[in-house]
Amino acid sequence: MVETFPQEKQPPEEPEQFPPILDAWYLTGPTASGKTAVAVELARRLGAEIISLDSMAVYRGMDIGTAKPSPEERRLIPHHLVDCVDPNEEFSVAQYLQKAHELVQEIRDRGKVPLFAGGTPLYLKALLRGLFIGPAADWDLRRQLMARADREGPAALHRELAQVDPTTAARLHPQDTRRIVRALEVYLKTGRPISKLQQQFNRENPPEKCRVFVLLRTREDLRKRIAQRVAGMLESGLVDEVRKLLKQFGSLSRTARQAVGYREVLAFLEGRCRQEELADLIATHTWQLARRQLIWFRSLRECRFVPVGPFDAPEEIAERILALAAGDGPSLRESSSKPL
Repeated sequence: MVETFPQEKQPPEEPEQFPPILDAWYLTGPTASGKTAVAVELARRLGAEIISLDSMAVYRGMDIGTAKPSPEERRLIPHHLVDCVDPNEEFSVAQYLQKAHELVQEIRDRGKVPLFAGGTPLYLKALLRGLFIGPAADWDLRRQLMARADREGPAALHRELAQVDPTTAARLHPQDTRRIVRALEVYLKTGRPISKLQQQFNRENPPEKCRVFVLLRTREDLRKRIAQRVAGMLESGLVDEVRKLLKQFGSLSRTARQAVGYREVLAFLEGRCRQEELADLIATHTWQLARRQLIWFRSLRECRFVPVGPFDAPEEIAERILALAAGDGPSLRESSSKPL
């Protein structure tokens, strides 16, 4: 059995976990697909308040590169989880979910409808399926387990993990010390295998039980919109915005530095990219991001896809979504099989 360590007897710790939020509306899609304008029109029709579904919109001062809702759009419809933390701070998915659950209740208490809008797939999946976070790190326990791994070899811990959590042990390499230690830590802290705790948060929900809509544009249309967005951001002063943030905060957090647009400008400011390459580099990385987003959305059974043309007005798209939600539109799940 798993070796325990001398310590006071304590009851098992309850792991941090977040249940799914299925009784809300979701509007998502790849970057530059037109989510913001459609979300405002949809919110007006639903009597909704918008909760941002964008991992970078939470950062203050990162305005141009994240294409945040305009001041006018925010005046029309309340927006939440925008401009929450400084860009030199980290903001985890657990923090996001905590705030999202609180906001959903507050919005309902006001008699309004919660509408999530944005394009971060990890946030979307966590909201639809729930998320297991696990107990907080016990650094003393980890040090003891790591010392045993150094002394006896990681395979010894892997064999102990196989006794209490064979499912997790089967998917971990015997030399993957960090994940083996975490799995043992969860078991010793909660008395339950991590595989069992995670399992309940990967259940698919039928699309008709959810209101999750993905804006789907053609490849040509999306590429054109991305190029226009990148050109507009650079003309609006994206480079100066990054300079200002660095002057004010010294540096950006690990997460904020990864935002498309910002990481390329940082490369330019640090001499790793020429100015004449900047627009093409941002556009290329934005296109790659859009493709990854679509892969995520297609993997989520909850998503229903809404084809959007280059001349469709936001009002028209919002009406199309409402018709689909009411069952008056065709099922568009089959559209997800087509490559972008």
